[in-house]
Amino acid sequence: MAEPSSSSPVRVCSPLIQHPTAGIIKKLRLLNFMCHSHLETHFDNFLNFITGQNGSGKSAILTALCIAFGSRAKGTQRASTLKDFIKNGASDALVHVEIQNQGEDAFKPEKYGHLIIVQRKISQSSSSITLKDHQGKTVSHGRADLQEIIEHFNIDVENPCVIMSQDKSREFLHSGNSKDKFKFFYKATLLQQVSDLLESISSEINIAAGIVEELEAAIRPIEKELREIEAKIRAMEHVEQISMQVQQLKKKLAWSWVFHVDRQLKVQNEKVEKLKSRIPSCQAKIDQQLRRIERLVENCSMKKDEIANMLEKTSQVKQLKENLSRSVSSATKEALELELDCKSKTSNVRKMEQQLRTLKQQMQDIREQHMKNTQAEEADMEEKLIVLQEEVRSAELDLKRLKEEEIMLSNSVQNIKDEIRKIADEIQDHEKRHRGLSSSIRDLHQHQSNKIAAFGGHKVMNLLRIIERDHRRFKMPPIGPIGAHLKLLNGDKWALAVEHAIGRMLNSFIVADHKDLQLLKQCAKEAHYDNLQIIIYDFSRPRLMIPAHMLPDTNHPSIFSILQSDNHIVINVLVDLGNVERQVLVNDYNIGKVIAFEQRIHNLKEVYMANGSKCFSRGSVQTHIPPSKWIRTGRLRSSFEDQIKDLQIEASDEQKAANDGKSNKREAEIKLEELESKLKSIKRVCFNAEKSYSSKKLALDEAMHQQAVEKSSTPSSSVDELIEEISEVQKKIKDDKDLLEDLQHRRHEADGKAEDLKIKFSKLCESANGEIAALEKAEKELVEIEREMDLAKKDKDHYDGVMKNKVLPDIKEAEECYLNHMKTREENIKKASVICCERELDSLGGSDGSTPEQISAQLEKLSQRLRQESQRYSESIDDLRMLYEKKLRKITRRQQVYQALRQKLEACKRALKLRRGKFQRNANYLKGQLSWKFNAHLRRKGISGLIKVSYEEKTLSIEVQMPQDASNRAVHDTRVESVLFRHCALHWLFMK
Repeated sequence: MAEPSSSSPVRVCSPLIQHPTAGIIKKLRLLNFMCHSHLETHFDNFLNFITGQNGSGKSAILTALCIAFGSRAKGTQRASTLKDFIKNGASDALVHVEIQNQGEDAFKPEKYGHLIIVQRKISQSSSSITLKDHQGKTVSHGRADLQEIIEHFNIDVENPCVIMSQDKSREFLHSGNSKDKFKFFYKATLLQQVSDLLESISSEINIAAGIVEELEAAIRPIEKELREIEAKIRAMEHVEQISMQVQQLKKKLAWSWVFHVDRQLKVQNEKVEKLKSRIPSCQAKIDQQLRRIERLVENCSMKKDEIANMLEKTSQVKQLKENLSRSVSSATKEALELELDCKSKTSNVRKMEQQLRTLKQQMQDIREQHMKNTQAEEADMEEKLIVLQEEVRSAELDLKRLKEEEIMLSNSVQNIKDEIRKIADEIQDHEKRHRGLSSSIRDLHQHQSNKIAAFGGHKVMNLLRIIERDHRRFKMPPIGPIGAHLKLLNGDKWALAVEHAIGRMLNSFIVADHKDLQLLKQCAKEAHYDNLQIIIYDFSRPRLMIPAHMLPDTNHPSIFSILQSDNHIVINVLVDLGNVERQVLVNDYNIGKVIAFEQRIHNLKEVYMANGSKCFSRGSVQTHIPPSKWIRTGRLRSSFEDQIKDLQIEASDEQKAANDGKSNKREAEIKLEELESKLKSIKRVCFNAEKSYSSKKLALDEAMHQQAVEKSSTPSSSVDELIEEISEVQKKIKDDKDLLEDLQHRRHEADGKAEDLKIKFSKLCESANGEIAALEKAEKELVEIEREMDLAKKDKDHYDGVMKNKVLPDIKEAEECYLNHMKTREENIKKASVICCERELDSLGGSDGSTPEQISAQLEKLSQRLRQESQRYSESIDDLRMLYEKKLRKITRRQQVYQALRQKLEACKRALKLRRGKFQRNANYLKGQLSWKFNAHLRRKGISGLIKVSYEEKTLSIEVQMPQDASNRAVHDTRVESVLFRHCALHWLFMK
């Protein structure tokens, strides 16, 4: 759009299009704006001319458009503030612009609809912007939304080639300065904006590089300090080596105490073995005395038998003594009775004393027995508790095992259920695919029987019948569906690729104008054919002949080259709307990748492979789209037998897979029933095991309680009864001793009487001295045997005491000492393990046999040396290393950051260099295009001219040679340049 001089009309132009295009200004309404009180102007889709007298307000229209699209007042060069545009006598002004929002380039049609309304209201103190939709509802008040709309439709009111004001035109035309013309050209082509942006980026990169250099210089002192610390650490390494030796000696010292105890354990173990070796010798002596006692008992028994035999031999002497006995019986009867009474009493006293000793012994035994019984009962109770604990442990293990088995079965049941669910999903997927394949087979059968039905089914057949019925109502009979008018050359190889490329257009219909479109929509509605795609096209246009230079430069066929139609309108539509002449067909992806991404062929839009996949490149973006899984065949095939057979085989496979899945599902369900039955059974067993475990646990608790109760009881009643009985026996013994003294006195008297009788009796016995001597000898031998038996018993008791009081206690003491050494060893191991593990000690060389005292002496000597060496340095090597690591991490992070910044700066520099190259190429291209367009336009007028643009000198000069000028000199008349520049500006607008 340009603002002319006072005598020239205002021209508002739009691209020559047939279909609704977004971005066209449809209407302008002004209220109290400049000289207009109320102006409403409607614009056509094509070129618009606005004429009028001088001062009638033609330029106000361009100014209003600039103001509506966000321009400042100074930018229009008509006023300094917006309030200056308010008409005299009015308080505010309104600019109302309606922009068409239809077509592929529509801006947010779901929000604004088919029309965008921009209103800018100007008052004395402020201004406001309002954006409305096609119904007049307010959508936004933000300048950012207006800027987004302007950028979307590429409306640049600051560009003089878009809005050419009179002042700018005058400044350009009447300026003889080529530099000013160059500035105008540089700004109009947006090269100045891009150049300024590149210069600002270059400046920012230089600033960033300087900052990075400063940052790198800032860390150099830290690097120097880091090198100094590293040198200091290397100088102190020998101190660390001594420290490491000290640490190793500490570790060896810690474990040397363990090894020292090991040596003591070895000695104590030998002592225990030596003491245990005394047990067999002592036991042998005890066994020897036992054998001796057995032999003496046997001899005693034999001697008693011998005495008995000798007594039988003296029976005759006894017969003789009987007579004497009868005679002295009366004399000795009293003595005998007294003696018997005395003996009886003595025996009773002895018995009672024995009884007393027995009672005392019993009391002692009761006490000892109580202790033994208590110990036995405790042992029995301990055994019982151990048995019960074992039973509880066994029941617990059984319960745990059953629980684990139950969990395993539950997991197995869940896994089977998941497997059944998975199989069911697979069956459903196979059945779904089988239904889809069956539907595809039916469609192919229908396509084979009726080719038209392939492009819409029964609905398109109904639509064609309705069109045939109402064909007189159409201006031109509709053409469609497009697929019914097409055939493939060279067989069916590219059918699938063509289906992916233009399959969406094969169902479309073509009509001649908008009236036929509305009529066809009514027919489609009657045929219940929703979403029918209808294309409006000029039927009078001849078949398009595409020049070779507009076709892709490749030997591979294009879709346009393999399609054949009996109607040239169908081919024209596919070329204009489908770009079939720019879509190339190849066999596989490797070839398509080379053509689409590497060769950069002109006039190439997309590359399709035989399997339907697509490759294309848009700038630096390379895209590969795989074929759609829903498109299985091309509808332009001449025959569908192969596809039907393949689909039938695939459907059969899917049906078989579904049947196999059902069989697997039944097997899994049977297995699930078995596992669920086992799970119920194991749950019952687990419940019974849990009850058994509870009962056994309860019995164990009761036994432990009973043991605690029995430990607290004492045998006091039995001891008290024995004490009372001992008192009674002592009293009886005293009484019997008094009576015994009286009987003894009477017995002495009776003995005197009986002595005489014994003398007589001894005389009688003289005849039997030999027998009596032998009997006495035998009795002496018997006594000797009994004495030896007593000695043997004493020896046995002696060795038993030695075994019990000496050997076994010594062994027990030695074993306790061994256990104490073991405990000491464990404690030493724990202490040593805190310092280091035994494997680490082995890595250090293990124990060299040194004693702890020797290692302690070495450690003290080495520690003293370490202290002496450490006094030479004020800092420890660990602190220096920590400081070194800290500074190293810090400087490493900074170096990495600075390196990353360097890499980013280099990437920015490379990108800037690349963009400068592209900028230079585009500038040269615009320079050549301007010169070519300018000369082409002048040739139409019969004029020759030249535009010289110098980017180095920043100049633009125009030279025009008129045909009647014989002097062949260039003309610099501004009127000629005005006309030429206006035409060039208009052409530049179309080019933009």
